[in-house]
Amino acid sequence: MVRKIMESIPEEMLQEDLEKLRQRAIELGATDAKIITTDMVVIDERVRMKCIYPKCQWFGTNRHCPPYAMDLDQARKLSSSYRYALFIRQVEPTDTLAGERSPEQMKEYQRKTKMQLDILRSIEADAFYSGYYLAIGFGAGPCKRFFCPTEECTALKPGQGCRYPLYARSSMEAQGMDVYKMATRVGWDIYPLGSSHSEAPHGNRLSLMFIY
Repeated sequence: MVRKIMESIPEEMLQEDLEKLRQRAIELGATDAKIITTDMVVIDERVRMKCIYPKCQWFGTNRHCPPYAMDLDQARKLSSSYRYALFIRQVEPTDTLAGERSPEQMKEYQRKTKMQLDILRSIEADAFYSGYYLAIGFGAGPCKRFFCPTEECTALKPGQGCRYPLYARSSMEAQGMDVYKMATRVGWDIYPLGSSHSEAPHGNRLSLMFIY
């Protein structure tokens, strides 16, 4: 249903809408989703530094990664201009996200990445048509790895835009968001995962949607 835009949304309606969006995320495949106030969003220069030193292979290759992503002062201003956000969690087997991955595990990784982006796209659309026209989402990991791994990012070319504007998102980490700390703040168990073998009991794929 398309709702008329209102200058100010009553608090009771806002809370009902936020809960509907939270439930919608779970219906679409999220393991969990929580409504958070934006003072729980942590932006830290050290997170952005992890993109640079040692330099990530995706650094400078696409519009949504550093150095083209918003600078951290912009990210802080963006976060503080909202009151509420939807924090979305997908729990995954550790070997899907860390260590050496088989072709089958890589297919599962790609499937879960697509699911995450579908959730973000759908929630953003639902929020938009409910009157929250400034809702905006951030995912996990570089969009180029999934969509354009062997092609140049067209969004970096003058006069051109993104090939996948409804799906491609900047990651939370690219905006300096300390996803680990944010997860612990809402009570989710989260473990460090890397390219080497990990003994963690599970992995997490986290995303965030600023709503209002």
